[in-house]
Amino acid sequence: MAALSNRLLRAVSENRLLTLVAAVYLFAFPYHPALRSPNELCRLWQARALVEHRTIQLNEAMRDFGSVGDLSVKDGRYYPSKAPLLSFLAAPIYAIQKAFGTGALGPGGEVPQVFWSRLFLTVLPTLAALVLIRRFLCAHCSREVAEGMTATYALGSLAFSYSLLFMSHQTTAVLLFCGFYGLWRIARGEWRERGYLAVGACAGAAIAAEYTAALGVAGLLAYGAHRALRATSPDRSRGRWTVLARGAFLAAAGALPFVAFLGIYHQAAFGHPLESGYKYLADAGYQPWHLGGFLGIRLPEPRAFALSFFSPLRGLFTLSPFLLISLPGLWLLFRDSRGDSPAERELRGLFWLSAVLLASYAYFTSSFSYESWGWTTGPRHLTPLVPFLLLPAARFLDRLRGESSLERRMGLGLLAAACAGSVLVTGMVSLVDYVPDVASNALFGLAVPLFREGYLPPSVLSLMGLPNPWSGAPLVLAVMVAAGWVGWKLVGEGREAARGQLAPAAWAAVLAFSVYLGLLAAATRGDSGDLGAQAHLKSVWSAPP
Repeated sequence: MAALSNRLLRAVSENRLLTLVAAVYLFAFPYHPALRSPNELCRLWQARALVEHRTIQLNEAMRDFGSVGDLSVKDGRYYPSKAPLLSFLAAPIYAIQKAFGTGALGPGGEVPQVFWSRLFLTVLPTLAALVLIRRFLCAHCSREVAEGMTATYALGSLAFSYSLLFMSHQTTAVLLFCGFYGLWRIARGEWRERGYLAVGACAGAAIAAEYTAALGVAGLLAYGAHRALRATSPDRSRGRWTVLARGAFLAAAGALPFVAFLGIYHQAAFGHPLESGYKYLADAGYQPWHLGGFLGIRLPEPRAFALSFFSPLRGLFTLSPFLLISLPGLWLLFRDSRGDSPAERELRGLFWLSAVLLASYAYFTSSFSYESWGWTTGPRHLTPLVPFLLLPAARFLDRLRGESSLERRMGLGLLAAACAGSVLVTGMVSLVDYVPDVASNALFGLAVPLFREGYLPPSVLSLMGLPNPWSGAPLVLAVMVAAGWVGWKLVGEGREAARGQLAPAAWAAVLAFSVYLGLLAAATRGDSGDLGAQAHLKSVWSAPP
């Protein structure tokens, strides 16, 4: 026990930034029961239906606990319109709560159900994935950049937003990255072939959690095939195809239970193994989003592309500008992979995986209705893409850290500011996490006015009865500290450079950071839309001043 405690203390000391990240994840709880969040409650009501009534349809659960949204209806029976995995995983959590409580939780008693379900199914899986992400990045760049980029991903991207909500997007991202991590370790000879079982299980579970995970699974299949065919020397072509066949068989075996579960669920709910709830949406207003093309995916539209990536309210690059670094990073990754050594072949596979996933998810978000991402932080269906952009961004940053010219040092400051700005902006917005469509900018049009008036983020301390500002202020302060810490780590920590070499990077970072915040402030209208969004959230805020 003493040895374990010493190892834990040493790990905390060596990874203090990531320890701060973990604390924010575990203490933040931006949930407001009065909002009746449909995406979350439809899954939790199905978990209740499974435990209380031994059924997958929600008719009895809604009669007992109240109605919810995001439903499908078939033959008068209601079901969540979402993929079912999270509902089923939340059922045993609800059963344990019920066993240790006083019977069924009432209509207003979903707060503990939301808290424990998201803790075990979204928060803790992300924290576990951060360990794998840091380990993966450390294999291809310096420790400082790996830790800084991991912290930026954790607090400065959609990963943070959708870990704090009981939705499937971040769980899907974790499953896809874990599947990739298994393929990567197998290709390096660090895992045995039976690891393909775990890879297949992650891929199957991802699709059972979110249908659009099929985009990521297709990328993993291509990456796995590429790496399997490169696992042996070129003069052993028969051996390469044997490796590929064995890996495909094991991966299919790992995915089979989840694929079978999904087909059985669809058959029971909608009458066919290949028919999902999106064909039977109960709200007629949502149906046009899924008409035309393939399940609503049509030809790309410039408006949907521009708003998904650059909207002042929820654009991916607007909220997380550090992801822009991945674009030159992809070029660098391609340039470094043009040889035929084992390391270069590995980088080539990683380049094509990141490039293909970026292209496929960009096509998807540009071809689907932009309005369907409403009331969220960022374009939520791009959440599974984000971890696959980290390596290109990290390698580009690492390359700049190795240069001492004035131009490169100033460029490093610019990119460090992008990471720090992502942590500050997305971190603050994620502590609100419910972003009405009428707002102009999620930071200065919503989060900052709310926090300034004392509507600080709900937290575990709020649940324990501690009022604001004492319960929410530590979270806001922690995000601000993390933003500064990330910037410092990427600009200067761990370098043996003279102070004169650090100054250009530091000044460039401060200037870029100020310009970024200034642009966001300029995009804020402060009109009736912003005021209405603020007033609405104040009326339902679970931890008012």
